[in-house]
Amino acid sequence: MSSPAPSKASDCFRLKGSMFTLSMIELMHYSATEFSNQLSRTVNQAPRFFQQMPVVISLEHLADDSTPDFKEIIEICRSLKVNPVGIRGGSDAMVENAFTAGLPSMGSATPSPSPQRAQTSNAQPAAVEPSLVPARIVDRPVRSGQQIYARNTSLIVLAPVSAGAELLADGDIHVYAPLRGRALAGINGNTQARIFCNALEAELLSIAGQYKLSEDLQHSELWKQSVQAMLEDESKLQLSPLSLS
Repeated sequence: MSSPAPSKASDCFRLKGSMFTLSMIELMHYSATEFSNQLSRTVNQAPRFFQQMPVVISLEHLADDSTPDFKEIIEICRSLKVNPVGIRGGSDAMVENAFTAGLPSMGSATPSPSPQRAQTSNAQPAAVEPSLVPARIVDRPVRSGQQIYARNTSLIVLAPVSAGAELLADGDIHVYAPLRGRALAGINGNTQARIFCNALEAELLSIAGQYKLSEDLQHSELWKQSVQAMLEDESKLQLSPLSLS
């Protein structure tokens, strides 16, 4: 008698496709000492933000004859609680060396379109009715150590946000008071998200994974001013005065 086929309920796992927004470390050139020192300075500015953060090592700005030591890169990153999970771009030799070190290739930023995709590129996308999700409103101070997440919507805070606090939203973030903690908008990859605040004193601003740390923000003439932050060309975080006139 043959054994019955195992039911789906007994499967150990299910394989599913998914999309994740990951931060990237773009290598312009590689030196172990410079890489370690710069990453250490960056992590020390917002250690909680970077703790166990998965990152992709982008090789697209490296010359093809560059020879980064990927095992060394992994060791440096992990010593600072940052987790490299793959590479993007790079020559064939770099891809092979990275894979040997344990970093799979995640492709290139500009893949060539497939013939099938090219044939269907003129097709009109189906209209999708937008769904209205009310913003999450917080009317009390957000203190150090607190984290508030507005899933699938925007976040409005009507009170001060202390250093060490963290605001996250899939949509926009509005703070009608001093913002001294971290604000991460568009964390689901929404590059159109914005951050508004009455007084910029933040430890970190991030939109769709593109961020500025306090070291950069404090050098801005808009420090402690009313500002909005948005992405330029979906890749560069820019600040501008928030004028009410």
